[in-house]
Amino acid sequence: VFMNKILSPLRRAVEDYGMIESGDHIAVGVSGGKDSVTLLAALSRLQSFYPKKFRLTGIILDLGIDGFDFSPVTEFSEKMGIDLIVKETNIYKVVFDIRKEENPCSLCALLRRGALNNVAVSIGANKIALGHHADDVIETFMMNLIHEGRIGCFSPVTYLSKKDVTVIRPLIYAREREIVSCVKRNSLPVALNPCPADGETQRQAMKMLLCNLEKDYIGVKKRIFGALQRSGIDGWKPTIRGRK
Repeated sequence: VFMNKILSPLRRAVEDYGMIESGDHIAVGVSGGKDSVTLLAALSRLQSFYPKKFRLTGIILDLGIDGFDFSPVTEFSEKMGIDLIVKETNIYKVVFDIRKEENPCSLCALLRRGALNNVAVSIGANKIALGHHADDVIETFMMNLIHEGRIGCFSPVTYLSKKDVTVIRPLIYAREREIVSCVKRNSLPVALNPCPADGETQRQAMKMLLCNLEKDYIGVKKRIFGALQRSGIDGWKPTIRGRK
């Protein structure tokens, strides 16, 4: 019952942007955090009734961080009947021990994307689902604007020609607070993030800035999201009933 508040915006995003087609094999990138676990659970629920039938596989990248326990997620996936793959990597060692990055998030994200794409291709998946939600969209847009002087954001649907896979982001209409509520109400298993850079990023600073803006200009985040869609840049104009 409590999954409906996530399923409704998820299905709307899937249909607005044509994210899922019959016969798709969708690999879900599962970090263990609230967003990816919610996405995995919601897509599993969608799979049970969506008219376009698709296959679902979860992929966990073990970054090599001591004390990161994925067992609650693997047990949940087994209970739900979801195929789940755990791939060991040395990403943490490369970023923190070898490269000793002062700003590690960019390199870590790059390595994780590459590893996830490779695993997805190896299992024959043609699509990769990521757990970015509406607040991620707004924060990324503002970070690009303020830090890079660039108007743009990641796309709802992105085709990666080198890997022949398509990245989809079905949670882009869901707000972060709705995901937090979904996790609590459904008792979804969430692994605590042991990364030493967690909570000290530019994204966290942007969260605070937008929070303060929202207090002074109620609805500003919704308007930013709407402006991005109306602009049509980076594939953000929805395709509804085959029309753009």
